[in-house]
Amino acid sequence: MDKRALIAMSGGVDSSVAAALMCGEGYQCIGVMMKLFRNETVDLPKGHTCCSLDDAEDARAVAFRLGMPFYVSNFTEDFSSQVIDRFVEAYERGATPNPCIDCNRYMKFEKLYRRARELECDTIVTGHYARIAFDEKSGRWLLKKAKNLAKDQSYVLYFMSQEQLSHTRFPLGEYENKEQVRQLADEFGFTNARKHDSQDICFVVNGTYGDFIEHYRKKTYPRGAFVDTSGKVLGEHKGIIRYTIGQRKGLGLALPAPMYVCSKDLEKNQVILSEEKGLFTREFQAEDFNWISCEPPREPLKVTAKTRYHAKEAPARAAVLEDGTVKIVFETPQRAITVGQAVVLYDGENVVGGGTICATERL
Repeated sequence: MDKRALIAMSGGVDSSVAAALMCGEGYQCIGVMMKLFRNETVDLPKGHTCCSLDDAEDARAVAFRLGMPFYVSNFTEDFSSQVIDRFVEAYERGATPNPCIDCNRYMKFEKLYRRARELECDTIVTGHYARIAFDEKSGRWLLKKAKNLAKDQSYVLYFMSQEQLSHTRFPLGEYENKEQVRQLADEFGFTNARKHDSQDICFVVNGTYGDFIEHYRKKTYPRGAFVDTSGKVLGEHKGIIRYTIGQRKGLGLALPAPMYVCSKDLEKNQVILSEEKGLFTREFQAEDFNWISCEPPREPLKVTAKTRYHAKEAPARAAVLEDGTVKIVFETPQRAITVGQAVVLYDGENVVGGGTICATERL
């Protein structure tokens, strides 16, 4: 039986090289681009999105060169409900979401995974920088960091199930730098070999997150007070959705010393500011936790953890509570741990698991 793989293609160099590598392994490949939103829905001009006509033509050209069928699948309704709505609702309840994780979770590895089954493909392939391996000792599939640590994307893939890991390939995870990937694209004759990498949040390009949310909701959010931790009013904010934990720039205040957003009070519509030391904490909790390298541990587990995509890992202990949430305690206080962001636990190069931060305890 022929080996069949569905390639998630964005028009970028990473997914293009991933497709070529799988073809080189003898897979019968099918390229699929996901159309995720209409520009008018998110108030964007043409040519500024991850699924523009130019991107589709780049992906189609690569597929043609490789002799692959290529399709564009419309997932705009799913993307609105599973990614954009979650993004907006998180800001409205005072959290700071990571929509790239939701896109990977609910679109690439749920909707596209189903499409692969419909096309009788046993393997789904993306251009992510991460690795997958089977551990004979534990009998579990492992999600591992990419060899190129500067590009490692294991943080945004922590939600993957054992079934998904067993049917997924990340061909770029073995390459130690991005230039190697671009050189391969040159060798394959791809016209997108030197194309710039896409931005983090594809549907927010013009303006701020707050501008996007107000356009999407077709409403404005009420102004309120900036206050310090003692309750003293420091000025007026422009809507609570426009601020996130750790923010200093863009507050529009003339203060005698630098102040940072340390929390938000939705009931009072207040944004609370503090000095930088007020951002640090050691303890927090995470929900919707997915364990990859092991079953939920019965005893506290020593790990390293990171609470933002670009954060550095730090030593911590993780313990599962009775309700299934996970309490994580860092050895040393960490800056701006934020409700809504993901925490991912590591054991060396292996992802132990991850979840969504739901509560923090400030020092």
